[in-house]
Parts: sequence; structure tokens; C-alpha cells
Amino acid sequence: MKTAQLQIRVTPAEKARLRHLAAAAGQDLSRYVLDRVLPPARDRYVGILRRLAREDDHGYALAELHDFLAALAPGQLADAVSPGMAERLSPLLRNYVAAMVEHAAARLGVRAPSWVDDVAPLEDPHFAAPLRSLRLHLLGAAPVAFRRRNIFVDATIGDRV
Repeated sequence: MKTAQLQIRVTPAEKARLRHLAAAAGQDLSRYVLDRVLPPARDRYVGILRRLAREDDHGYALAELHDFLAALAPGQLADAVSPGMAERLSPLLRNYVAAMVEHAAARLGVRAPSWVDDVAPLEDPHFAAPLRSLRLHLLGAAPVAFRRRNIFVDATIGDRV
């Protein structure tokens, strides 16, 4: 329920342009501006997973997913992370996403969405760092949600590398 008001100052030309854009989008002015400034969490999640599916370098999209999950409140997680969106990803990326969501849920003290349990773990281990000398460290440092999926990383939700 909305209980507060926000006022911004714009020129008459800016207001007219915003009204035109809102009408073209089939929205009232407030909804149009809010959707652009504070996009619904599920839309942002879907956009991140779409980038993961089409980009060759996954580092930026995974970092964005990290930031997205780290900013969620406990009551937002279940609604934000849609089931089925990760199905388009490779097994490795599907496991990364499931592990990140599961780890975020544990950090928030909420139950992970049931779809994360449907993601089959990788058959072969995946080490985030290519150096063999780091493998022992990664085996011990990886959070449980990642280890269960045979992914060995050094940092995850709430951490920065």
C-alpha cells in the first residue's frame, strides 16, 4: 500500500515527454516513472538470466546477479527468482544460479525456492580459478550451496572478490 508521496521538479517539456512515453507504454505517469527507476525485482532477475544465456563472458552477468541477490530483503527473494528461467542456461550456469539463490536464501534466513532442488549437480567439479595450486583452497572455501553442486568458488553472496 502506498502511503507516501514523492515530488520531483521537471520542466514542462520533460513532463510532456514523460506523459507521452507513459501513454505509449499504456501506463499512468507514476507507474511509468516507478517502473524505470525501481524496476520490479522479477523483471531484473529475468533480464540478468537472459544476459547469462546469450553472453560469452558470464562474469559481468554473474556479478550483477550477485548484487541483485545481495540487495533483496527476506520477503522479496521468493517472488524475485522465477522458476523455469534458469532452464535455458547451460548446466554449469544453471548450477551457479541455483547455488547463488540457495546461498542468498540461507543468508536471509528464508527457505530457498523449491526449484533449486530440481537442478541436478554437475557431474565433474568446476573450479572458478584455473590454477591447480588453488584447488585445495577452493575445496575448503566454497560455500555449502556451491559445494553441493560441485562448484568451487572463493566468494559468493555478500562477498566481493
